[in-house]
Amino acid sequence: MDINLFRGIITAVLLGLFVWLCIWAWSKRRKSSFDAAARLPLEDEPQDKRGPQ
Repeated sequence: MDINLFRGIITAVLLGLFVWLCIWAWSKRRKSSFDAAARLPLEDEPQDKRGPQ
């Protein structure tokens, strides 16, 4: 097995993983959970019943 063949296989596998990750991230099933995560920093935290200390 030549080193260049090994590099080509690794490159093809990594390219496939990258394409799969892009498809997974942009799928419509994930949109609602990503939108909820994007709003988290803007939401208020629940107030403690005892008040500020």
